[in-house]
Amino acid sequence: MNYRALNHEDIEVFSEAISAFFLNMTHEPAVVRTAYLLDGSASPLWGDFNGVIDVSGGFRGSITFSAPHGMLSQVLMAIGEREHSVDRCLDVVGEIANMMSGRARRHFGEELAISPPAARPRTVPPAAARATGVPFAIPLRWRAHEANLVVHLDIRR
Repeated sequence: MNYRALNHEDIEVFSEAISAFFLNMTHEPAVVRTAYLLDGSASPLWGDFNGVIDVSGGFRGSITFSAPHGMLSQVLMAIGEREHSVDRCLDVVGEIANMMSGRARRHFGEELAISPPAARPRTVPPAAARATGVPFAIPLRWRAHEANLVVHLDIRR
């Protein structure tokens, strides 16, 4: 099967999605910085909590939202959630990844099949990459916290 790498327009969809999430859910915008390629020598961006969505259909790869505990606790407070346990942080990081995938489906079309989110703490290592192209990291800052959206997709031509 013949695949193409992500292009600037594809990455912009994810940048806009993460920005919209923070503005809509917390009423405070995130500062989304310029996306960059993660080359093979860079260690994976794996934070305290990681929401991973595997994709298939005309695609292969994953979308991962990786964030520190402090950020997720503040997101939970901002949306009115009183409990800030590890389980709630795992829920919210998975939900953020799921929302990013939903935006991706609107951009790429219905053939983008997305798995339910897998929320993983830092102690569970990332799964082996299914995509062969180079992943993009989209760094962001919300309040005083840094997080990353990592998009690693191959798209069928």
